[in-house]
Amino acid sequence: MPHPRALINPAAGVLALAAALGPTPAGAGAMDLYYERSLMAEAGVRCGLFTPPVQSALVSAREQARGAALRAGVAPREIQAAGERGRARARSVPCESRDLSVAAQRVRSGFEGYARLMRQDFPGDISGWKADRSVSAQKVLWRLTQETRQGNAQMRFGLAGRSGNDGLLAVASLPSGSAPYAARIVMRDRRLTAGAYLDSRGESLRSLPLSRRMPRSGPFESYSAEARFPAGADLLPPGMKAGWAFRFPAQAAAAIADLDPREAIQVEFLVANGPPQRLYVEVGDFAAARAFLAVRAGASAGTP
Repeated sequence: MPHPRALINPAAGVLALAAALGPTPAGAGAMDLYYERSLMAEAGVRCGLFTPPVQSALVSAREQARGAALRAGVAPREIQAAGERGRARARSVPCESRDLSVAAQRVRSGFEGYARLMRQDFPGDISGWKADRSVSAQKVLWRLTQETRQGNAQMRFGLAGRSGNDGLLAVASLPSGSAPYAARIVMRDRRLTAGAYLDSRGESLRSLPLSRRMPRSGPFESYSAEARFPAGADLLPPGMKAGWAFRFPAQAAAAIADLDPREAIQVEFLVANGPPQRLYVEVGDFAAARAFLAVRAGASAGTP
């Protein structure tokens, strides 16, 4: 629930955001932060309160708070309701409100340093994400990556592109030099399920293998790769001499961002004369890392 004072004073609950760069607390604390960051992110867009890098940092922090609440066991519908309340409250506050002006300045003070970061790590339970705001018009750069090794198979998965025009890619090297002819991403079907499937069997969720963070038999949704090509040197991760790259539709990235951070997705590679090769990716703070990349540091136009 939002802070009680925030129900009376639309901006009162956001004055603590200057200290919001530390670890996001669990449970009710994360819900408070998610409400407050949703409020200020909405107000920022509506009233033009922040520079693009600060707005991007605020949205990233909002998604981290969402992830912390999910990890604490808060139901997705409760988190969604808190965000909707925050956005509705922001729409009811006049842009010229003094309270909103004070709250916005606190947000700027708290996030301006963070907004200037070029690189950020988003740790997970098993695997984390590495985000890099660097851009280049000449070569393809990985901007968000997670590395996966399972047996003799190796994969780099994430967002890459030129000039910040990122695509969702998987670059894989499979055992015995197998050349996959197709690939697809498989994940829990968000439309037909109420939440994450976590086969803990009494074990700690923090150490639960990624293969047990997906439903056993569905329902699933999947996204087939729309392009396949030999990976160039700019896409190959360290230690991978050769590999195949697959590009997936933009809708797949949006779907991953909507999952529970405790979940996993499966990247399935189809090979001739053999069973599919399946590698797993931890969802983690993909949504927060993606928001971090939305505007590179020093940008002067656009808001996420």
